Amino acid sequence: MEYEIILITGDAFFDHPLCGTAMIKKWLEKNGFLVGVIEKPQNDNDVKKLGRPKLFFGVSSGSIDSMLRKYTPMKKLRDSTIPDRADIVYSNWIRKNFGDSIIVLGGTEATLRRFTHYDYWQNGLRKSILLDSKAEILVYGNGEKQVVEIAKRIKGNKPLVAIDGTCVISKELPKGFIELPSHEEVSESKEKFCDMQLMFTNRKNIAQKTGDRYVLQYKSPEYNSSDLDEYYELPFTRNVPRELRGFEFSVVTHRGCIGNCNFCTLKLTQGDKIISRSEESILREIKGITKLEHFKGNIDDLGGPSANMYGMDCSKCENSCIDCTQLDRANKKLLELLRQARQIGGVENVFVRSGIRYDLAADEYLCEIAKHHVYDTLRIAPEHVSADVLKLMNKNKGDLKKFLERFEKIKGSKELSFYFLVGHPGSTLAHSKELAEFVKHLKNAESVQVFTPTPMSLSTCMYYTGLNPFTKEKIYVPYTYNERKEQKRVVMNSPKKG
Repeated sequence: MEYEIILITGDAFFDHPLCGTAMIKKWLEKNGFLVGVIEKPQNDNDVKKLGRPKLFFGVSSGSIDSMLRKYTPMKKLRDSTIPDRADIVYSNWIRKNFGDSIIVLGGTEATLRRFTHYDYWQNGLRKSILLDSKAEILVYGNGEKQVVEIAKRIKGNKPLVAIDGTCVISKELPKGFIELPSHEEVSESKEKFCDMQLMFTNRKNIAQKTGDRYVLQYKSPEYNSSDLDEYYELPFTRNVPRELRGFEFSVVTHRGCIGNCNFCTLKLTQGDKIISRSEESILREIKGITKLEHFKGNIDDLGGPSANMYGMDCSKCENSCIDCTQLDRANKKLLELLRQARQIGGVENVFVRSGIRYDLAADEYLCEIAKHHVYDTLRIAPEHVSADVLKLMNKNKGDLKKFLERFEKIKGSKELSFYFLVGHPGSTLAHSKELAEFVKHLKNAESVQVFTPTPMSLSTCMYYTGLNPFTKEKIYVPYTYNERKEQKRVVMNSPKKG
């Protein structure tokens, strides 16, 4: 069989909407293209399994950056099944075997390495992955619209330029592009690196010069509820690997996140505005799931990046939604969805296992999910308790103590579980001791992670430069492994009370 498009992924492939490669494959097929998939290639021979595609190879390291997946925060090996900087390696393997084939990069690794970026594992700056991989074009963010347009352009022998949501290399700087500080400038000046960081956006055409060439980013295409309805209602079998059992009947309600946490890059992948699916589409998907032979009655998760952001859609301006006084925080639309979902025939439980933003959770919503929708614990991510650290994380939006008091009054038999983060720029051992004092009064507070600098996040900018990018003021950064491990040890070993 001669495929038109061959997708290469560093992840296990499974026919489920939570698998990004499966989503792209299904959408391309819906648009009439013949698509093959090669999963987790281990050497250059593996990329030859399906031959040469008629149109292009689509390359992705998977759902997370290959270096983050492969190494711990202390740079110890934890997954040997993927090569370092997999997008570049896979592209080189393709070039070795299929010379002039067109390569399209996509996924998280490509998205967050599209411009000059700090690489924690190399402890230095790297230029755009487009230049290192020698791919023809890069798709950033969710790529359904982009990849179909690319396929149509290649099939019609049309140039791969001016496609929204993509990056290409150019000798010229077109009119109307905002120019970032060059690769050479940010390599020489940490202040310029901060300037570049604050200019990153998906909403505009931006460019960066490296040597005598430019990386051009065309603004992201507009996605809407109807688009998401169509994507998530594609006919997935939902057969998943054994290790992913327990999430096979998860349903995605929305994309995007309005939290804008500085250590997170969702605003540069899915975007910083919420796009909610229609209630009708979500309910249709659940009804379809009930007809699957292996469905046992439980919707494993109904949510998104933060489950209770469903329905918080707004495109009136480009300002931060979470800081807007007009943001509707009543969760009414989500409450109605949950109530209707659990009335569907064949559904015994609709669980919310995605984390929620405690500062966006109304009392009525908390009562409802505590009574009907908590699987084991309700997950929240305060990340820290120090005001100074929370400000640098951009997580200083709510009052955790007041939330805990509210939840205690309405929780019934349900409990919370917590996610905390140590070693973030600005965090000292004294801050970890402050967190440890707080944590010892909590149950289920065992999830304590060490901050890992990942490309293109604001917190990574702080880590690399030692500066607050907004003010250019110096901040303390715990650089040594010993200190970061000690910060975690202090919190993990705090004696629990009660």
